[in-house]
Parts: sequence; C-alpha cells; structure tokens
Amino acid sequence: MDRKKVPSQPEAIWKEKDMSSGRTVDAMVIILRTNGCSWARKGGCTMCGYASASMSGITAGDLMGQLDHAVKIYRNEPFVKIYTSGSFLDENEIPADMRKAILDIFRDAERILFESRPEYINEDVLRTLPKNVSIALGIESSDHDVLAKSIKKGFTPEDSRNAGIMIRKAGLKVRAYLLLKPLYLSERDAIEDAISSIMFADEFSDEISINPVNVQKFTPIERVWKKGDYRPPWIWSLIEAMRRCAGKVNARLMSSPSGGGTQRGVHNCGGCDRKALDAVERFSFSQNIKDLDTDACRCRDTWLEVMRSEVLLGTSSDVQRAIDNDLAIGK
Repeated sequence: MDRKKVPSQPEAIWKEKDMSSGRTVDAMVIILRTNGCSWARKGGCTMCGYASASMSGITAGDLMGQLDHAVKIYRNEPFVKIYTSGSFLDENEIPADMRKAILDIFRDAERILFESRPEYINEDVLRTLPKNVSIALGIESSDHDVLAKSIKKGFTPEDSRNAGIMIRKAGLKVRAYLLLKPLYLSERDAIEDAISSIMFADEFSDEISINPVNVQKFTPIERVWKKGDYRPPWIWSLIEAMRRCAGKVNARLMSSPSGGGTQRGVHNCGGCDRKALDAVERFSFSQNIKDLDTDACRCRDTWLEVMRSEVLLGTSSDVQRAIDNDLAIGK
C-alpha cells in the first residue's frame, strides 16, 4: 500500500466560491478515496489521471472515517461538492447505504453536487436523492467521434442527454462538464467542438462548465504532450468559446480551469495568463460578456497565427513548440 495514502483520510478538501440560487456562496469540496472508477479498469479516458486518488479495498468504515474528517472541517457552507475518482452513484465506489448516509450528513446544505456517468442514473436511483442535489455529467463533447476516439469515454452524447433529461424530470439540477481540446483536435477544431457541445448541452443543463485539458500524469495525453504532439488549449480559445455562446444559452456558462497558467494547463504566453483567467472567472459569476474583456497582449496574434498554421499544415501538433525549438537550434 502507498504509505502516503490512508484509507480513512479523504484525498483532499478545500474551500472555494461557487453559485447557488443565483448568488455567490462559499463551497466545500471533498475528494473521497474510493475503490476507483469502473470505467478506468476497462481502459479509462485519455485525459483522466484521477485513478491515482483511488485505492483497492476501501471499506464502508474507511468512507465513514473520511466523512468524519470532512465534517470536522465543514463550517455550514451552503454548497457541498463531493467527488470520487469516478461516479458517486457507482455502488463499487459508494455503496447505496453509504450514499444515503453521506447525503444525510449534508442534508441542511442548500446545494450538494456530485458526478456520475450516465449508466448509473435511472429513475429508481433518482427517487432516493434529496432535492438539494445537482448531478454533474462529464459529457465532454457532443461529437460521437471525439467522444469515442479522442476521449474514449465509453458512452455516447445521447446517453448523456437522456440522463440529463431524466435528472431534471426528477426535480434535480444538472451541471454539464465539457472538455476543451481533447486529444488530436487542433486549436480551431477544439473551439468549434466546445461551441457545438455547449449548444447541445444547453437543452438539459442548468450549468455548463468548460474544462480545458490539464495534462495529468500517467495518462495517454501526457505521453503525446511530452513528445510535442499536443499543446493544452490557449486561454484565448476558452474566452473565444465563451464569448461566442454568451447570451445564446439558458444555462449558466462557467469555467474554473485546473492548472490554469501552467504548461500542463490552459495558458497563453505567461505574461497575460493571470489577467485572462481573471476575466474568465468574472464572467463565470456575472454572465456579463463585457467581463470577458481583458488587456490586449501580443500573444493573441501568435494564437491566431498558430491556428492558421495548423490548418495549412493539417496538424494538431504543438506548432508553437516546434517553431521555438527550431529557433533555439538556429541560434
């Protein structure tokens, strides 16, 4: 067993801001250690490294110990987010009686959010959930080929749509997670895929969260990134997708990028990253398109040129890295 991991301790807990009932509130985020995502044991998704948060042999007692730890930190935040390395509704990770106990612990919270793959969502399960629940669906993309070949998600866009409609009919809310720039997509294609996916998810979602790829360790996408055949998306691409959809969807449009401003996460040139990410955060709360405005930076022209180069070369490789390497060699 990994000595650094204790079965009765959660993977992580932190506090952040989010929205509930149309206002900004404090939220507590809990990452539970479980027996792991069932889909990951069949190969998993190309970008997901969350298997590192799981352990084998996690018992109900271990889960309760993790919850005891969380309760000591809980300060009656209105919003509680409970994540696992896979699906909260997968009984391999969270047995049904433990699920009920967890939700009962936070029954007085204004809002509880957890994530599940669509195959674990059905009317019988939904009837057991309290009305303060929101279910996050990792839709990722509305394109069948992107979902099957780039992400290897193991379900179809229609599976997500059917689950989302079912959740809302049960009186619960839906947060859709979309992936910006899956493997093998060029920057321009990634933007268009995100926009199409936003419009698709709007039918059955209360919130749509755009998650730019964050290159996680020991994943297929990391191997491609290390070879220089992949670059995480530009923040300009994230802003472009949000700008083109702002005011055209009923769902709240948001993004809280993991690893933003780093080489593994969504980034620009480094000099303007913080201001650009701040613009994304402002818009995520206000939904005011003007909040996406940020100071001009010369790297925006580079971003546009990179997209033109990708089209001319017919590649999704990291064009900018190749150019930089050539310049370095030529010095």
